[in-house]
Amino acid sequence: MNFEKIFMPNAQTQATTSTTTTSSSLPGAQPPKGGAFQMFLPMILVFVIFYFLMIRPQSKQRKQHQQLLQNLKKGDDVITSAGIHGKIYGVADNVVTVEIADNIRIKMDKQQVTTVKASTT
Repeated sequence: MNFEKIFMPNAQTQATTSTTTTSSSLPGAQPPKGGAFQMFLPMILVFVIFYFLMIRPQSKQRKQHQQLLQNLKKGDDVITSAGIHGKIYGVADNVVTVEIADNIRIKMDKQQVTTVKASTT
C-alpha cells in the first residue's frame, strides 16, 4: 500500500508547482516595490495608536495628580490610595499629616493622596 497516495493525493501536482514558483528568483526578476517604508508603516501606525491611547492619557493624568499634590493645604478633605478619608493637618515636602478622627493623626507619603474632596464647610 502506498501511503503517499493516501495522505498526499496531490503530491505530483505540488512537486510541479514548486518548480514554477522558484522562477521569481531569476536574475531578471524585480523585487517588490515600496521598499523599507512600506514594510515599517504598519509598525509605525501601531506605535502612533499606542501613543494616543495609552501614553498620552497617562502622562496627562500624572500631570493632573502632580498639580493636585502641589495645591494641597491645611484643612483640605482628602482620600488616600488606601481609602482613608481625613483632613490635612499639616503639609511638608514629601509628607502629609492627615487627621482621620479627633486628635488621631497619621503621617503618610504625599503621593498617597489621590483625591481632594469638596469642602463641606
